[in-house]
Amino acid sequence: MKAALIGLLQSGKSTILASISGKAIPAVGSTAIEEAIVPVPDKRIDWLVEYCKPKKTTYATIDCLDLPGFNFTDDHGRAAARRLISQIRTVDLLVLVVRAFEDPTVPAYRNSVNPARDLAELQTELLLADLELVTTRIERLEKQVHKPTKSQTHDKAELALQKKLQEVIESEQPISSVIENDAERDMIKSLGFLTLKPISVAVNVGEDQLNETFDFSDRVGDSVPVATLCAKLEYDLAQLDADSRAEFMADYGIEQSAASKFVQSCYSALGLISFLTIGSDEVRAWPIHKGTIAHDAAGKVHSDIKRGFIRAETFSYDMLKELGDEKALKAAGKIRLEGKDYIVQDGDVINFRFNI
Repeated sequence: MKAALIGLLQSGKSTILASISGKAIPAVGSTAIEEAIVPVPDKRIDWLVEYCKPKKTTYATIDCLDLPGFNFTDDHGRAAARRLISQIRTVDLLVLVVRAFEDPTVPAYRNSVNPARDLAELQTELLLADLELVTTRIERLEKQVHKPTKSQTHDKAELALQKKLQEVIESEQPISSVIENDAERDMIKSLGFLTLKPISVAVNVGEDQLNETFDFSDRVGDSVPVATLCAKLEYDLAQLDADSRAEFMADYGIEQSAASKFVQSCYSALGLISFLTIGSDEVRAWPIHKGTIAHDAAGKVHSDIKRGFIRAETFSYDMLKELGDEKALKAAGKIRLEGKDYIVQDGDVINFRFNI
């Protein structure tokens, strides 16, 4: 899974990525896109490691891109931002980072701190980037549809769809709001429309705003996750050893790390869950989309397991933790044999039976 962190100047994106990845904060003025592979914190994996004592532990990961801060206050900044935006059309998720903290030593975008305004500006620029792509595609298709080619029928259908997309963007709504079925989605998937992608919002607050909530439902709807975190505080925490970090978090009343909040919002936005595999060799979390069947989940582990799938020996992590071990699970009848069409649940521990 690949996520792109985007935001306006001084929003704190780079500090957020540094706090969850361990990488250094880029130098001020850097124009490079930074990348980091971020492990997904999972207390279930931590417990299972103690239970299995495996040789290897593998957490799920998120590939995160940090784009330089956007500046839409002048033509030069807008052109630079558009070039950067064009490079993230293949990502799976957009994380919109907005600033809510006050700090006189950190210049505020447009001379004031206003997270709702900044979020609206980011969304508008994503719409404009998609509108440019739509109009270019319409111009090309209008020339193609009059040619007697094998793709003429398809081109006509796509032209009608692209015109519908143009209308919805011009009404300041995302493309995702008008796509009605998988056929339409497949028709435009290769174009990488930004407003078709799932989004989450990260609000970078000050230390005195940790308990503050932000309602952006009028802008993004009720289903978009919003994570509130203090990037500066979390970065300081990331520099401490585990014991000092736990003590510090307790003093500040912080129950979840920035990494946990960030990952949970990403998972929620993408509809991801994790199933688990355990053993003396490895304990591992496997991210899949909610609704994935056992046969397809087996393919995540190995294509040979999917091809030779027989059954999925399954039990829940919660039940294992409650009863203590697999022997107790078996005695209680909590270990199940599921078929190909079983819908895998978050926290399922699965041993795939297969034959090649």
